[in-house]
Amino acid sequence: MPTRRRALLVIIALLGLALASLLVALASGSVAASLTDVFGALTGSHEGLAVEVIRGLRLPRALAAFACGGLLALAGALMQVLLRNPLADPYILGVSGGAAVGALLAMLAGLALTLINVSAFAGAFAAMLIVFGLAHGDNSWTRVRLLLTGVIVASGSGAVVALILTIAPEARLRGMLFWLMGDAGHASNPWPALLVLAIGLLVSLPFARELNLLARGDTLAHALGVSVRRVKHGVYFLAAMFTAVAVTTAGSIGFIGLVVPHLVRLGLLKLGWGNDQRLLLPASALAGGSLLVLADTLARTVVAPQQLPVGVLTALLGVPVFLFLLGRQRGSRQ
Repeated sequence: MPTRRRALLVIIALLGLALASLLVALASGSVAASLTDVFGALTGSHEGLAVEVIRGLRLPRALAAFACGGLLALAGALMQVLLRNPLADPYILGVSGGAAVGALLAMLAGLALTLINVSAFAGAFAAMLIVFGLAHGDNSWTRVRLLLTGVIVASGSGAVVALILTIAPEARLRGMLFWLMGDAGHASNPWPALLVLAIGLLVSLPFARELNLLARGDTLAHALGVSVRRVKHGVYFLAAMFTAVAVTTAGSIGFIGLVVPHLVRLGLLKLGWGNDQRLLLPASALAGGSLLVLADTLARTVVAPQQLPVGVLTALLGVPVFLFLLGRQRGSRQ
């Protein structure tokens, strides 16, 4: 089968998975809903309690979860190219820590949800500027320096988060902890995150060739005509912005940006595409969005009417999968 045809089939299959995950999310919950109710809610041709629940609660939450999962997976794939490190994830440069500090300070002050989101984005953007500025201060930006700067900023943010949790009143601790562990329930407007995801893919895909060369080393990429410095700056900015938007929308959700690119890359290797960013980036976005939608559906139904933080489930799923991947890589070298 021609390579391009296989790539098209992969994208079609992942689109089908995304659609199926959204349908499962809309039909699942404490209020029973059939596929007729789901399609009626989407088309506006039906009325009733189930339709109102689907249209007003489940649909915005499912779309927000899909957008956040897609953004985190896309950011993770870009970060692994930027740092040439398969262990890189979207949170490695401290963006999540900055967002957490901003959000928790807003919660401590008792601000409204909109202001909490604004504060979280401001914190993420501030962390991004600090890391980029410190790592690039004397025009000697290296992967090691960028990584160390991100780790330091993340550690400092973690200390501030711990201080806020210590002094916060008990009435607000539960909301803070849910935000820190990831919760798509407060995402009432998914459209900004979906718009960023769509624009991010449109911006990233034209640079897939440069990313493929960059993944093989700076020297080779520069010899083949790639503006290494410009591409690195663009990749860092895009990955940081994707992470900031995702964290602002649904809090800190772990392992999506780390595990999903790995799984997609392994699948593409078997299909003969390898680490080709032309397919890896859109496939990671679709797979990450679908996985987070399914995880969020499970989080709100497994112990209903109580809800679990979706970040807990992604970690429970991600840890064994990642350990399995590490075991396979070790076994392949022996």
